[in-house]
Amino acid sequence: MKVTIYTDGSARGNPDGPGGYGALLQYVNGKGELHERELSAGYQKTTNNRMEVMAAIAGLEALTRPCEVDLYSDSSYLINAFNKHWIDGWLKADFRRGKKNEVKNIDLWLRLLEAAKPHRITWHWVKGHAGHPGNERCDKLATRAADGTELMVDEGL
Repeated sequence: MKVTIYTDGSARGNPDGPGGYGALLQYVNGKGELHERELSAGYQKTTNNRMEVMAAIAGLEALTRPCEVDLYSDSSYLINAFNKHWIDGWLKADFRRGKKNEVKNIDLWLRLLEAAKPHRITWHWVKGHAGHPGNERCDKLATRAADGTELMVDEGL
């Protein structure tokens, strides 16, 4: 099955404020009908980068079988980790950059790698706030979640 996932993250007062993520999953069934699913959640205190990665995790974890995925994000942090193979270097160096500097958000990178395993993913960067319908929709989901009242604790922060 071919699935398109759009993602976005938001943080208010980054890095000490509330944040949220939004993901939009789209696929066409055998009858040619478009199906969509929106996902979002908010956190009391987080960072924008954590929410960008969390959006991709949520989208991939929502898939119930191996899929061919086109994942779109306006996060260079997320997209470059895969397209520029940063993640490969981080894995080889046990998530270290140099002798003392640990890569940030290891908990989420490991969770994302696990969520990505069964799928064939093509990572696409889109310019944020530039009128891309999927990105704009996810931005609204993420900011609405960040501004919500039922915010979770980001345990990895």
